Amino acid sequence: MGAFRVGFISLGCCKNLVDSQNIITLLMKKGYQVSSTYEDADAVIVNTCGFIEDAVKESLDVIGEALEHCPNVIVTGCLGPNRKLILDTWPGVKAVTGPHSAPAVLQEMERLFALPAETPAGRVPPGGILLTPPHYAYLKISEGCSNKCTFCIIPHLRGPLESFPGEELIARARNYVSRGVRELLVVAQDTSAYGIDRGYPGFSGHERGDLYALMEELSRLKVWLRVHYAYPYPHVTRLIEMMAEGKVLPYMDVPFQHASRHMLQLMKRPGDADRILETVSRWRNICPDITVRSSFIVGFPGETEEDFAELLDFIREIRLDRVGCFTYSPMPEAPASSFPGQIPEEVKQERYERFMEVQQKISAAKMQAKVGSVQEVLVDIVDEKGIISRTKADAPDIDGVMYLHAPRGLRVRPGDLLRARVTASDEYDLEGDIIAD
Repeated sequence: MGAFRVGFISLGCCKNLVDSQNIITLLMKKGYQVSSTYEDADAVIVNTCGFIEDAVKESLDVIGEALEHCPNVIVTGCLGPNRKLILDTWPGVKAVTGPHSAPAVLQEMERLFALPAETPAGRVPPGGILLTPPHYAYLKISEGCSNKCTFCIIPHLRGPLESFPGEELIARARNYVSRGVRELLVVAQDTSAYGIDRGYPGFSGHERGDLYALMEELSRLKVWLRVHYAYPYPHVTRLIEMMAEGKVLPYMDVPFQHASRHMLQLMKRPGDADRILETVSRWRNICPDITVRSSFIVGFPGETEEDFAELLDFIREIRLDRVGCFTYSPMPEAPASSFPGQIPEEVKQERYERFMEVQQKISAAKMQAKVGSVQEVLVDIVDEKGIISRTKADAPDIDGVMYLHAPRGLRVRPGDLLRARVTASDEYDLEGDIIAD
């Protein structure tokens, strides 16, 4: 009998990607062979996303596609709690588990497709399998969320906040860096709440084991350290100070969601336009080269034209560096799905387009202002089409890139940290020449 081959499909966000890495690591340690294709697979695992309606549809479509290629499909991930929907749509699915459940997936695999006792254990690198390019890695520091945002179903899908032990996170990060990782992207649903659920137990000589103790230790690894999804608590000012000290990349990813006090109260989000403007102004004073990224929802139930106009005025005034915009997507488990004043889809789309038109002009001006500057860049791709890199202001997959031109004879490889002078720009991306030392 040949080796048992498992096809694997990972959908959704980078936090789900980390779950996929953990599942694959466990499977390979047990002796299963894992690939990213259906071809010749004895079983297929689909790690789903169920955060918004479009993600649910995509997940169900991918499950169906997997069943067309292989009769043995296991479903895991954020759609897993909606077991009835999965099995009603695809009764041929062999097993369903929830999110963040690598041991449960392994248990189902061993129940359904047990390997012979003599199967040798597989070898995995220190820290486990990575599904990112080898020069960057996501470090997920907690699971779940204890916030009560009315548009979000993450607490329903993934449960309340569960912070991971600091010593384990530091050890994992060290393993990644020993393998050549040059950038650590710290992720969670709410990174700035790290440790609160456990009473901030100390680690590595820190009496209070919060996000800042963790960042202090990770900064000793001397790699790019980027923090995502920081809820705007007042104490995150300490993170901005660490950016100014050069310990953390000057990149603040904070989902403000809206600017209208009316909308933020309905969303159960903190602040209003004036408080957010004051906060960001303070951040920029502490760390002048900070890049601020945020995301916003338009078309939330009850959003009036006045609320939306206030949001546009806010965007024009705050001039954020990186912005994502989403039309509100109702989910049955989210309180907002039953709110009065649901907005028609055509109005949502029209507001989205108006929002993006305003932000594109801001982004284009900010990119143009970088022409002539010298940027430190991390090379992501080198192929026959050219060299693609990112500045400190750009996270992989969600922000812009910088296209590079190399001097004749200079060898460039993915993972290289270089200096480059910006020569051109558009709304989101830069172009530049590598400065040879």
